[in-house]
Amino acid sequence: MSTGRSVVPTEDEVRKAVIKLKQSNPASGVAKIHSLVLDANPSWTVSEKRVRKILQSEGLVGTPSSTTNTIHPSSRLNKSLDVNKLTSRVEVKYFDAIKGKGLIAKEKISKGDVLWKEDPFILAPEWDIYDLQHSSEACSLCSSIIRDHSPLHISCEASTTATPCTARYCNRLCRLQAEKVHPLLCSARNPASVPLLAFARDAQWMALHALAQCTSRLLLASQQDAATFELDWEVVQGLAELGMEERAQCLREQGLEPDRTNWRKAFELYLQAFKDPRTPAEQKKLARILKKPIPEVLQQVTFEYQAFLRGLGRMSLNLEAHGGLYRLHSHLNHSCTPNVSIRHLDQRTALSRITVIAKEDFEVGQELLITYTNPQSNLRDRRRRLSEWGFGACQCERCVAEEKVWKETDNNTQETDDLADQLKASLGVL
Repeated sequence: MSTGRSVVPTEDEVRKAVIKLKQSNPASGVAKIHSLVLDANPSWTVSEKRVRKILQSEGLVGTPSSTTNTIHPSSRLNKSLDVNKLTSRVEVKYFDAIKGKGLIAKEKISKGDVLWKEDPFILAPEWDIYDLQHSSEACSLCSSIIRDHSPLHISCEASTTATPCTARYCNRLCRLQAEKVHPLLCSARNPASVPLLAFARDAQWMALHALAQCTSRLLLASQQDAATFELDWEVVQGLAELGMEERAQCLREQGLEPDRTNWRKAFELYLQAFKDPRTPAEQKKLARILKKPIPEVLQQVTFEYQAFLRGLGRMSLNLEAHGGLYRLHSHLNHSCTPNVSIRHLDQRTALSRITVIAKEDFEVGQELLITYTNPQSNLRDRRRRLSEWGFGACQCERCVAEEKVWKETDNNTQETDDLADQLKASLGVL
C-alpha cells in the first residue's frame, strides 16, 4: 500500500521542523519527535536516524552512548554569534548533549588578564537598582545613577502628565538603544505591561522581569527587518534551557512543590501585557506598537503556557548574578573553583557592563569556568543547589576531593543535616 510519502525534504527543512516540534514537546524522545514530524508533513520521507542526528547536533537529546535518562538543561549553539567582535582570546566549543557548550582559551592567558567586556542583551537588575530606575534616579537602560540634574539626561519621550512614564536615560545614546526594549514596557505607550512588572517586583521574581524584557525585545525586533529579528532570535534560542516543570521534578526529590498558582497568574499578566490587554484603549496602544504580524515561530514560544514556563527557566539559568543576560557570558560553565571572575568595573554603566578577568594562567584549549553556587558553601549545599537545575552532582576537582574526605569521616553530621532539611521542606521554609 502506498503511504503517499514521496518528498525527500532538504536538511534545512527537516532541521527547522525538528527544532520547532522539540521546543513544543520538550519531554518527547527521538521516536516521538520523528512521529510528529511525519504527522505534520504527510508527504515527507524522513528516517528516525535522520531526526536523531539533528536532535543530537542541536544538543536537544543525548548521544547513543548516554546511559541515563536524568533531567538536564538542553543547549544549542548560536551560529550567528561572532565571538571575535568581543574577544580573540576565547572560542565556543560544543562538548556533548549533557554538558552542552562552553568557552575555551584560544591562546595562553595570564592571571589577571581582561578577556572581554560585554554589554547585556537585556537587563533585569537587582531590585534596589530597579527601584532607582523606577524613581528616575538611574538610567533605564544602562543603570547608571543619575540623581544629579544634567541637560544630558533625557526622559521618556512618550511621558505626559496624563500618561506618565518614569524612564530616564543618562544620555541620548541610551535613549535610542532603549527603543529595542522599552516601548512595550513603557507605562505611557503600553500601560497593559504595568501589572506584569508590578507583579514581578512584588514577588521579587527576577526571571519573570527578565522574560518580560526579553519578550519585549523579540517582539519589537519582529517589527523591524528580518535580519534584526533573526539575530535576536538566535541569541535567545541559543541559551541553555530547562523548563519550570522539568525543574519541578528536580525539586520534588527534595520535598519541594512548585507554586503553579503564581505561574498561572504571571502567565495571565504576561498575555495581558503583550497580546490581550484588558481595555479597548490599552488594545489600541499595543496595536500602535505591534503593527506588523508577529512571526508564527515567535508566537509559539511567546503566547503558549508551556513555552512561557520554558522561558522562565531559560532566564533563571542564564542570568548573571546581578540580572543581566549576556550573549557570550551565557556560554560559561560551572566549577566550584572558578578560574574567571565576572566584575562590574565600569563606573559609567554601573551594573550593566561586565568585565571578564582570568583568575589563573590558562593553556590553549583550557575551559573558562565560573561558579553557579556560593563557593563558600559546603559540598552538600553546593551539590543541592546545582541539582535544583538538573546539573547533577558536581564532579569538579574540589567536589571530588571533598567527597573523598567526607566518605572517610563520620556521617552523623550529614544525617542530622538531612533530617533538618526534611523538616524545613515540610514546613515550606526552603
